[in-house]
Amino acid sequence: MARSRKDDACPGALHLHQAADGALARIRLPGGMITPAQLESLAETAERFAAGILELTARGNLQVRGITDSAALAEAVAAAGLLPSPSHELVRNIVASPLSGRLGGRADVRPWVGELDHALQADPVLADLPGRFMFSIDDGTADVSGLAADVGVHVVDDDVALLLAGYDTGVRLDADEAVAAMITVASRFAESRGTAWRIREVNDRAPLLAGFTPVSAAVPIPAPPRPPVGWIEQDDGRVALGAAVPLGVLSARQAQFVAAVDAPVMITPWRSLLVGDLEEGLADTSLRVLAPLGLVFDNTSPWLDVTACVGSPGCERSRADVRAEATRVAESGTVAGTVHYVGCERACGRPAVAEVLVATGDGYHPLPPPS
Repeated sequence: MARSRKDDACPGALHLHQAADGALARIRLPGGMITPAQLESLAETAERFAAGILELTARGNLQVRGITDSAALAEAVAAAGLLPSPSHELVRNIVASPLSGRLGGRADVRPWVGELDHALQADPVLADLPGRFMFSIDDGTADVSGLAADVGVHVVDDDVALLLAGYDTGVRLDADEAVAAMITVASRFAESRGTAWRIREVNDRAPLLAGFTPVSAAVPIPAPPRPPVGWIEQDDGRVALGAAVPLGVLSARQAQFVAAVDAPVMITPWRSLLVGDLEEGLADTSLRVLAPLGLVFDNTSPWLDVTACVGSPGCERSRADVRAEATRVAESGTVAGTVHYVGCERACGRPAVAEVLVATGDGYHPLPPPS
């Protein structure tokens, strides 16, 4: 459903959302990348000025709930280097292969994330993108292209495929053309979108691709995989630790311990996190410390298959405490497939692949996929 610009209420660090449990801020992390110092700063900020938790989102961002001092929070986010452009803070939604440059892949796309973020902030037109518009950069492992971002690139052999709304356009680019192509498409959408929020709402996409010539048959884009969880051997012999975060809720204490490992942290689009570039001894010690705190390193855990929106009492639209139901199901070990529990038909935070169960007056019922 297309909506007007005035209805775009996506929160940021400056533009807060008033939820039932207080003000909510969303901090964009292009590529899900955050330094230990930045994570430590956000954890401290959440303890001092909010509810003491960080929520991981389906776009690799972080949310802070129950904010008591919005000015102090914005100041802390800016001081941590996480608010480089107030005018573009809502539109820096970039997901990227979280293990790129560390495991597999046909290219290390981490530099592309920074280039795209800088180009995005430098274009005044792109400040008008909707807050839900998303970019994706897939290193060829096919882990994030299936998230159906509005515009994305996917490394294919020696070329880069240009994607729109999760579909291969047949356009092929050189690696050094990838960022400029995404910016071009996004700028055209921003200037012509009318009331559309997402490219999937645009019926005629030809103008977005003017000047780009399809030269290849479209490559099928697979559904995204399960989150990378557990002990992960990097290509360079070091170790990455992948942790599922139950319901995407990371306590300030958990975040502080993750930051204390003093290694690169990646927030994934599966509401999990990765700590990378660890020597084996440090990885072993970190695993022994973090697992008892509630982070999940077992890739067979039901927590990898159960997610939920915030539900009651955090959301006034919700008909039920869906997190409690999701917790009950996960702890019972009776999960069948991947399930996302929601309190209303808006189905906030729904994963790309999951059965969505919506709370009703008589239990939970499947919600049809979006059109």
